Amino acid sequence: MARAFAPAKINLTLHVTGQRADGFHLLDSLVVFAEIGDQVSVSRLDRMRLQVTGPLAAGVPDGADNLVLRAARLTGVAGADIILEKHLPMAAGIGGGSSDAAAVIRAMVQSHGIPIPDNVLDLGADVPVCLMAKSARMSGIGETVVAVDQMPTLHAVLVNPGIAISTPKVFHALDRRDGAAMDDIPKFADAMDCVQWLRRQRNDLQPAAIKLAPAISDVLTALGQSGAIFARMSGSGATCFGLYESEIAARSAARTLSTDNTGWWVQSTSLAAN
Repeated sequence: MARAFAPAKINLTLHVTGQRADGFHLLDSLVVFAEIGDQVSVSRLDRMRLQVTGPLAAGVPDGADNLVLRAARLTGVAGADIILEKHLPMAAGIGGGSSDAAAVIRAMVQSHGIPIPDNVLDLGADVPVCLMAKSARMSGIGETVVAVDQMPTLHAVLVNPGIAISTPKVFHALDRRDGAAMDDIPKFADAMDCVQWLRRQRNDLQPAAIKLAPAISDVLTALGQSGAIFARMSGSGATCFGLYESEIAARSAARTLSTDNTGWWVQSTSLAAN
């Protein structure tokens, strides 16, 4: 059996810089990964079989359109027994499905001795960066992924208000699609240096997502009130992240946020620790 970790993907920034004639949006994003995520295990089998377990397994589709099964078929392997242990919410802006797909590819490479397929972008814009699973600048439609070295560890709390958001609907709600690219990414001296840089960047999808799900604004306010030194939405939402001065501060904030908002998914974690 081969196992692979599927970490939560966090877009610290997400600039929408254009739209191609085929409708795909051009992005520029600083992506980091969390220490929390899903787990994937793969064993040899004469047919494809997927079992979904874990605390957030409810509602995860296990049919042929499941992204994990699509990723498994993309490797060209005829059969595998796949177990997906879900800890991340679905349609949450933290790359759960894409990270799961990337993890099953890594596990099948290990278990079946095959190369990584060339066309992983066919599975979605986030899959190439999730396949790397390290801090990176992602641009184009997701095909250009450049590692970002020496990122400081960021102490964070991730919060989802229990809302799944359709990424296409968020893009459709955009006011403009021709924003400026990110500033060059410097070598940050420390976490606070990174936060200061982040304040000058954007997530262009955040205003559009808030129009569709005003609860995102409530989450951002709650993160700020809990002591976060910086808060922003990740991806197309609805998950938001707050950054804190220390691990102790992040854990304390997570406890308070969980107690005060029983319907929210709240997790303290470290980002960019890779």
